[in-house]
Amino acid sequence: MKKILIGLLFGASLVSQSCINDNEDPIAVAPIDGSTVDISVGGPTQPNQVWFDLSENKRVLTKRTDWELAFYSGSAFKVVLNSSIQMAAGKIPNATNIDAVTEASLASLKTQVEVANFDVNNEIYIDDVKGNFPGGYTAIGEVKATDSENSVYLLNMGKDIYNGSVPLGSVTYSGDPRGWMKIQIVRSGDGYKVKYAKLSESTHKEIIVTKNTAYNYNFLSLTNDKEVFIQPEKKKWDLCFTVFTNIITGAGSYVYADFVNNNNVGGVGVYEMKIAAPASGVEAYNNFKASDIQESKFIYNDHTIIGANWRNPVGTNGLEVYNDRFYIIKDADGFYFKLRFSRLTKATTDSQGLAGTRGFPTFEYKPL
Repeated sequence: MKKILIGLLFGASLVSQSCINDNEDPIAVAPIDGSTVDISVGGPTQPNQVWFDLSENKRVLTKRTDWELAFYSGSAFKVVLNSSIQMAAGKIPNATNIDAVTEASLASLKTQVEVANFDVNNEIYIDDVKGNFPGGYTAIGEVKATDSENSVYLLNMGKDIYNGSVPLGSVTYSGDPRGWMKIQIVRSGDGYKVKYAKLSESTHKEIIVTKNTAYNYNFLSLTNDKEVFIQPEKKKWDLCFTVFTNIITGAGSYVYADFVNNNNVGGVGVYEMKIAAPASGVEAYNNFKASDIQESKFIYNDHTIIGANWRNPVGTNGLEVYNDRFYIIKDADGFYFKLRFSRLTKATTDSQGLAGTRGFPTFEYKPL
């Protein structure tokens, strides 16, 4: 009997080892079954940024106007503008002393440091729209180790969230101008020292920003003179639903509602599956399985792959989601997901009759 048991155990071991050899690179399975998700970007003025983690089906919601600057927490010293409120920055010629810069000297530059004025020349005043940081271009140049090599910048603080009524099916994301500041950023140890002031002021304030490497960035509110929490930890979010400043080739910067960024700085890759007619995109999504994943298609240096490509706000049938496409996502932990959008607007008519209201997209996703 003992010999029989040993033989059975040995045989089972061989079968187990054979299975392992046939699957040397198993696909990690996320700890979730997938879900249908309603996201609240806050309605047609789209005041919110929603940071969503697919593997945990969790979200963090912040206001677009909660911050102005993001300071990279990796080895490079890069500073990113808040594009969701249409910020821009331009180097002030020959300025190294922030207190010596006067408002009168900036009249001409103020006419240039703008967003969405359909001028291709204004692209230098916004960050790389692909979000390929830290290597990508930033309107505020990389912070140098020598203080005197860091320029003073004119900072367009962008636009407030619109405060007013919006017609059903429309969006209005631009409110009143938030004004201007002058700013100079130098290094402080392994972090940053931020000098800033209103244009009319001859003295400046200072804030020290210490890098926290658990996050992609540290965030700063100049209007409230303090660091603020915005993004979750770098591996705790995959998608951001937001207003976003993008580029239209030949026309400069342009602002989009209903935009979806992926966390490429945190290692999230995405590619789009577009299904040619007469095949059904919904059917293709339902049938897509782990063995269909093509690793070579994942894009990690562009966070606009989903972007605004999933919806058509001027469709022949009114507001609509494109049903001929879906997205394959690989998160920073190696989990794979398929994701498709099902609605652009509020899903049901509530007591106020707000069906069709923008700023409430719906998507479904499943792990692969």
